[in-house]
Amino acid sequence: MFGRGMRGLAIAIWVVSGATGAARADDGAIAEGRKIAMDACAPCHAIGPTGDGADAKAPRFRELGRKYPVESLEEALAEGVVVGHPEMPQVKMTEREIAVFLAYLKSVQVP
Repeated sequence: MFGRGMRGLAIAIWVVSGATGAARADDGAIAEGRKIAMDACAPCHAIGPTGDGADAKAPRFRELGRKYPVESLEEALAEGVVVGHPEMPQVKMTEREIAVFLAYLKSVQVP
């Protein structure tokens, strides 16, 4: 009886620590994605859950999900985002950068 109880406790601890570890990994990815957004996008865009960006024409990141799924940016980021105005630099990201950037974007979306 004691053996089964201890095994159950060990499994419960493992499950909880695994879930906490996953949350930490997600938090790390979000923080890494936020840094990318700060460095590459914040000069014009509102990148956070509140506030406005320096350029009123630049979309607020927290509202991108209202127009389309943020996952749909994956291909554009891999190929290099190019837009029709000279102020926006071409943005091309690695697979890792795309993953963490999208994790950050998802974390700030509003309904």
